[in-house]
Amino acid sequence: MLSEFSLIDRFFTRRATAQSRRQQDGELGIGDDCALLSPPPGEMMAISTDMLVEGRHFFADVDPEALGHKTLAVNLSDLAAMGAQPQAFTLAFSLPKADEAWLAAFSNGLFTLADRYGCDLIGGDTTSGPLNLCITVFGSVPPQLALRRDAAQPGDDIWVSGTLGDARAGLGVQRGEWSASADDAATFRRALERPEPRVALGRALRGVAHAALDLSDGLAGDLRHILERSGLDAKVDVDAVPRSAALKRLSPDIQRRCTLAGGDDYELCFTAPVAAREKVETAGHEVDLAVTRIGTISDLQAEADRPVINWHDAAGKPLTLTLQGFDHFHAD
Repeated sequence: MLSEFSLIDRFFTRRATAQSRRQQDGELGIGDDCALLSPPPGEMMAISTDMLVEGRHFFADVDPEALGHKTLAVNLSDLAAMGAQPQAFTLAFSLPKADEAWLAAFSNGLFTLADRYGCDLIGGDTTSGPLNLCITVFGSVPPQLALRRDAAQPGDDIWVSGTLGDARAGLGVQRGEWSASADDAATFRRALERPEPRVALGRALRGVAHAALDLSDGLAGDLRHILERSGLDAKVDVDAVPRSAALKRLSPDIQRRCTLAGGDDYELCFTAPVAAREKVETAGHEVDLAVTRIGTISDLQAEADRPVINWHDAAGKPLTLTLQGFDHFHAD
């Protein structure tokens, strides 16, 4: 039977050149009471923590390799939203039992993604209990180039990367809320279980975008975070919000629900001045990722208590929509 320390040693201790390189640089990873980590000269640390809980963030029968990928991906997405370069992460988790096959698949998914971004596991903790996964990720970014939520400006364009809504569509299929063809259901499930952190785009937007965040809880809720921190309103064309061919085959009402209020997209939403449109499109082209302009940042209405998102269709007709992002303490 695996003990706590044999579990860590077998599945989560890397004996790769990256770990050796860190030690040569005076840094320290797994094996001591604390890890030692420093950012490159002239840069600041960017740090984020996310927790995934079985039954709330993923189904019990999820592929453990996909779960390993997603556990790290959602944290790397936060670094992407700040324009930061990943450096390292810690992993703390509880497990109902030490299932060797499950651990092998989970750690493979985790480290396959970590290796893509040169992001080393440098510590953490494990214990027995309900399946609960928590990662803290560390990155670095020049302080003057960090993409923040509070930096949007009146007149800015609002952009999103990739397509929105597939992850929420996948959740709906698995819950039995709606149906889709086998191919479309596979597309939705992959979006839900294997999101791609947009790290390269975040770095390409340094010095181009004003404000940014990643879409983890849905466009309606997350865009509002930029507005609240920046003290501004927004106008959004719901028909301009990009969606996949698979999502377009669902009903218009479901499309709108998924693209505007769905979560787990992990695409970037960002604002940039009109004069930067060509630079934004170039940034997307350089990292081979579509970027779409969906709206405009506007001054806060004097009589409003809080920022407002004014929704309209492609013809400019105002739409009255009651939308909110995902709330971890209320069911979707």
